[in-house]
Amino acid sequence: MKDEQKAPEYMKYQPFGQIPYIDDDGFILYETRAICRYIAAKYPTSGLIPTEPKASALFEQAASVEITNFDPSASKAGVELLKKTLGWPSNEAVVIEQLEILDKKLDAYEVILSKSHYLRGEILTLADLFHLPFAGFVGAGGTDIMTRRPNVARWYNELISRPSWLAYKDGVKTTTEY
Repeated sequence: MKDEQKAPEYMKYQPFGQIPYIDDDGFILYETRAICRYIAAKYPTSGLIPTEPKASALFEQAASVEITNFDPSASKAGVELLKKTLGWPSNEAVVIEQLEILDKKLDAYEVILSKSHYLRGEILTLADLFHLPFAGFVGAGGTDIMTRRPNVARWYNELISRPSWLAYKDGVKTTTEY
């Protein structure tokens, strides 16, 4: 919130001056999805990235769905809704425009989630978790877009009820509990 990520010391590790980056015993990595994939690969017992070829392909399909069909609108609307929540100036026209686009995309999500518990099947993967935090921002932003379809609502409510998400929302104190 104070633009500390623009400080020269920070930008040595994240050249775009954005958050996050990690330092894992000298291994520096930035970009949220890359960090998540690295951690899941480092701890394969999590099962968050399938390794069997067909399961892996379905995971990649679901991850592509998130980055191309969900994130563009959810991130734009979510940032504006977060600004509004914080009492900062926000652009309501962007919120309306992006939620309209997202609403149409969520029709397809409803179809997918009517056939499986998660986006790639019956097992939770990073593809589902990649939807957080913007699904949380949009869902908490005074709109029912994430809860008006039964299967999307089930999936969304399960994601935002996960202990790891609740810990994040309340400020992570330790990573050993989840």
